Amino acid sequence: MTNQSQAVSADLIAVVIAVTNGEPRVLTIGKPGALPSGPFELGHRSLQSGLRAWVERQTNHPLGYVEQLYTFADRDRIGDERVQISISYLGLTREEQAERSPTHGWHGWYDYFPWEDHRAGVPPILPDILTPRLLAWADDVEDPSMRRDRRQRVAYAFGLDDRDWNEELVLQRYELLYEAALVAEAARGRDTSGAPALPGRPMIADHRRILATGIARLRTKIKYRPVVFELMPPAFTLLQLQRTVEALAGRLVHKQNFRRLIEQQDLVEETGETMSDTGGRPAKRFRFRQAVLAERAVAGTKLPLTRA
Repeated sequence: MTNQSQAVSADLIAVVIAVTNGEPRVLTIGKPGALPSGPFELGHRSLQSGLRAWVERQTNHPLGYVEQLYTFADRDRIGDERVQISISYLGLTREEQAERSPTHGWHGWYDYFPWEDHRAGVPPILPDILTPRLLAWADDVEDPSMRRDRRQRVAYAFGLDDRDWNEELVLQRYELLYEAALVAEAARGRDTSGAPALPGRPMIADHRRILATGIARLRTKIKYRPVVFELMPPAFTLLQLQRTVEALAGRLVHKQNFRRLIEQQDLVEETGETMSDTGGRPAKRFRFRQAVLAERAVAGTKLPLTRA
């Protein structure tokens, strides 16, 4: 019993997101494959205070908005015999404009999930690489019902057979790729010599799975809460706001409908300033209304994603 309790550990892991120059980025420590993390200690007042302490200690970057994501406890996903309990959190912030740091960095989340960015249409990695491999995996079983189940799961998650692409299914897609051994994390401990390259930048332990969970949560949340303002500068143009929403969703939105929704929700107000480096006539600068900032947790204040 004692040995078993010693084999259990709990880590606090942060998915910290910022949007810079229209690209969503994630905060990593040490190397691009590790999210900020650390063990929960008795000196921490709460799980969230422990997480903030670890992130700030490792990166010197204070966290703003934080919410709990999910608790993972899968022994076979971390590569050893420990029972690793990973308590994950989503944090939203603005990337610091400092010089490169030896302790941490910011990396585009589409480096880890290149199949998730549909702003320029269907990414070639899907029809050229992933879809054929997934369908081959689905057919690689003798049981007809299992083969049918696999094909249905692939079609639903990846928008095949005339189904729409659902940007919220980030975790389901990653889990299917893991099950089909099409991501590097699933190939650990196996002989992969001569095997084709696996897509996306890998991460340590289960960190890419946790990042997928954070992206899925944020893509869902921007449709019913104005959390996007946590990622915006104090003043911005409506085009900058639109581009940020599109970057997070991996989808384009209809410009006129998007602006109409912003006005209907009464989320922003003019600052009285304009921005001239837009390539056309000066664009008005806006800020989020103070009432929106004060009522950030009130249900019903929406910033929905409108499909093109």
